[in-house]
Amino acid sequence: MSSNKYDVVVIGGGISGMSAAKLLFDLGLKVVVLEARDRVGGRTFTARNKQVKYVDLGGAYVGPTQNRVLRLSKELGLKTYKVNEVERLIHHVKGRSYPFNGPFPPMWNPIAYLDCNNLWRTMDEMGKEIPSEAPWKAPHAEEWDKITMQEFLNRVCWTNAAKRFATLFVNVDVTSEPHEVSALWFLWYVKQCGGTTRIFSTTNGGQERKFVGGSGQICEKIMEYLGEHVKLEKPVVCIDQTGENVMVETLDHETYEAQYVISAIPPALGLKIHFNPPLPSLRNQLINRIPMGSVIKCIVYYKESFWREKDYCGTMIIEDEDAAIGLTLDDTKPDGSFPAIIGFILARKCRRLAHLSKEERKTQICELYAKVLGSQEALHPVHYEEKNWCEEQYSGGCYTAYFPPGIMTQYGRIIREPFGRIFFAGTETASEWSGYMEGAVQAGERAAREILFCMGKIAEGEIWKSEPESLDVPALPITSTFWERNLPSVPGLLKLIGFSMFFTSVAVAGLFTYKKGLVVRIY
Repeated sequence: MSSNKYDVVVIGGGISGMSAAKLLFDLGLKVVVLEARDRVGGRTFTARNKQVKYVDLGGAYVGPTQNRVLRLSKELGLKTYKVNEVERLIHHVKGRSYPFNGPFPPMWNPIAYLDCNNLWRTMDEMGKEIPSEAPWKAPHAEEWDKITMQEFLNRVCWTNAAKRFATLFVNVDVTSEPHEVSALWFLWYVKQCGGTTRIFSTTNGGQERKFVGGSGQICEKIMEYLGEHVKLEKPVVCIDQTGENVMVETLDHETYEAQYVISAIPPALGLKIHFNPPLPSLRNQLINRIPMGSVIKCIVYYKESFWREKDYCGTMIIEDEDAAIGLTLDDTKPDGSFPAIIGFILARKCRRLAHLSKEERKTQICELYAKVLGSQEALHPVHYEEKNWCEEQYSGGCYTAYFPPGIMTQYGRIIREPFGRIFFAGTETASEWSGYMEGAVQAGERAAREILFCMGKIAEGEIWKSEPESLDVPALPITSTFWERNLPSVPGLLKLIGFSMFFTSVAVAGLFTYKKGLVVRIY
């Protein structure tokens, strides 16, 4: 066995681990990053070839209020561009396509409109009760954590239209099914991403921008900066902190000695590591209880952006159980080259279609796009790329780990609680934009500052740092109209109708009895 001494060993070369390592390295600490794969990037992955130039097969999107990743990427010399949303979006439901503008498709049925409006309003109002940094402390945490989002939707929604769209909303946001996730966890997830509109929107939302050249450059450029302090193909199999320093062993029997360790891997991957002493019981159980979401990212390339010629921007929201794809966005390069549409096979559909060949999935997707866009040109792609994140043994899925019912209140507070000299990063431990690249940066830098505090280099109050708003990507406020705030829910409307009918009936009965002389008028 060889041995190497460091101040900090960082496990995981994704954005969270690399941002932690950069912060510590900048302050003069001796750091090493141990990455299991033959590349850095984790759940970000930019592939490059002549057919695509570059393409993000993993995490890709950034937007307003995601200030840490915007600051870090700017330091590294990266630029962003806006995802195209100039033309109309498409909402495809019940076999028909309806063009629209805005973050959410309009509901022409007035009852369905009231139902959806009440759903988004209710979710945002409940989210205000949930502390971003400690959702288990919410006043109704126990109650909300006992039910799934499916149960929540069944209680709040009165129309199939609202339930159907809400299911897609959950699928898109967390690549999981409503019956799989805790209502408390999902309401928290949406809240810490800025609410229902911010998380789902392209313009002024979480999907507004991408990086010119791909998001994989963030970790790649940090690796260039750190040089020999990043070790690839080094899966960690053992962490021993019984001695004076922490000993970290890799699969190829190399050992790394350090004062501290940062674990910046998805929580469930902790099951691949032997800990001595063993993990605390609650952490050990936690990592057995929070699985990863399921998604296949699919990018279809065409000779021309024919959808733009039809006044469509490339965004399709598809409600069809037989359709492979639930959401698409334009993935054409900012200069108009390499025309492409990116689609997401989500949750149950990902698991259902995983057995198909790449070619079979491509065929299904092209036929779907031809139907939704009303264009035979969709049947003739020039190239196709896809990435099934469920196959990745060092991710386990994407975008993020999710909490089933009952887990957040019983185990949630353990998610970033240090164990001895091991500190925990990873986007799952973030309190803002958890599940996104922004959350990864927040978590990595927070874990690094926890170690700096233990070393006596910073005050405790400096561990959690707020981030100034990006001047390059300012956030516009999310506002609601008077009617969105005050329109009744469906049961509220029924009560109003009921009261109105009651008083109308009383008035009619009174008039009838008076006309018939059954009551005496008193002067």
